Amino acid sequence: MHRHEPPVTARPIGIVHEDDDVIVINKPAGVPVHPAGRYNYNSVVEIMRAERGMLWNPMPCNRLDRLTSGIMFIAKHTRAAEDLGMQIKTRTVKKEYIARVKGEFPEGDIECSQPILQISPKLGLNRVRANGKEARTVFKRLAYYPPTKLSEGEEIVYDYVPTNAPKKMKTERELQREAKMSWTKKEGYSIVRCFPLTGRTHQIRVHLQFLGHPISNDPIYCNQRVWGQNLGKGGEGEDEDIIARLSRMGKDEVAEAVAYHDEMVEEYNKRKAEKMTGELCPTCDTPLYSDPGVHELGIYLHARRYACEGGRWDYETALPDWALPPSSVEGLLGVTPKTYPLVDAVQDLNLETKAKTAEASEVGRPPINRAGPLP
Repeated sequence: MHRHEPPVTARPIGIVHEDDDVIVINKPAGVPVHPAGRYNYNSVVEIMRAERGMLWNPMPCNRLDRLTSGIMFIAKHTRAAEDLGMQIKTRTVKKEYIARVKGEFPEGDIECSQPILQISPKLGLNRVRANGKEARTVFKRLAYYPPTKLSEGEEIVYDYVPTNAPKKMKTERELQREAKMSWTKKEGYSIVRCFPLTGRTHQIRVHLQFLGHPISNDPIYCNQRVWGQNLGKGGEGEDEDIIARLSRMGKDEVAEAVAYHDEMVEEYNKRKAEKMTGELCPTCDTPLYSDPGVHELGIYLHARRYACEGGRWDYETALPDWALPPSSVEGLLGVTPKTYPLVDAVQDLNLETKAKTAEASEVGRPPINRAGPLP
């Protein structure tokens, strides 16, 4: 069958660990896990099958959004898939993510325990709502990189160029686009460790937005044209208005942009038109597009570490390029293993609550609901 799929990164799927039962991979951002929608061969499952033989059946045990990178478990047989799946489902696996967020994230251990509700299944949109499902995340700031003024009226806007990366000249149109988008970077950005203690859809992204520090290139939750000037901080904005604005844009359009501002619309349409190469597919005459930019292939969210609570296994990756210090700026190049009392305390509290819930269910009492009202 001849078909065209959306392009994905050429970065290979990294192998963190492999044994007779499981392959631990480092999933690149922008690659979906399963074939779905317009994606078929450009998916983790199909890429690995093409590399290891079409008769091989990879079994993903945890899920990551298409735009997210990092640790994933691919079981080699059913027993391993069931074992790992049960550990993740029963929350006996500790997870750590790295995010790059807008503004100066506060220091110290920050816990967000606001419940999350899916307000639009069609758009895949989730928000903090009192009648949502229990959700808990602990955050810890790693670094903050403020914008630096060279002289009066002149400002450096840091981008995710690793220290050892070669210098690359930007085109005039790219510089113009950055100038129009400078409102998104006036406050600098922070690198944050994220410890999700529950597993709700978009949990980290929604909690960071609620705290006023959305992931800085999140096409949905850091979208000023959808959420307004405050970007939905504290749950601001009516659900109906948010859904209507997001629907008018269309999911595909949203997924291609970094963030929106009213003055950006015309420039975005021009940029979209420029992606056409002018060439046609020799087989079906479909117009061909140029390769997307790095900013269109993922968001600044990376699953860095997964560890079994019992200590049987522990896998981690290095920091992604966008979490490294900007060029000529000193900063963290890695993460030193530490224990955070708040993370452990909340984790223990979750396990204790689960035990009480199971006990209450056995005697016919209603389960305990620990999700408190919104402030």
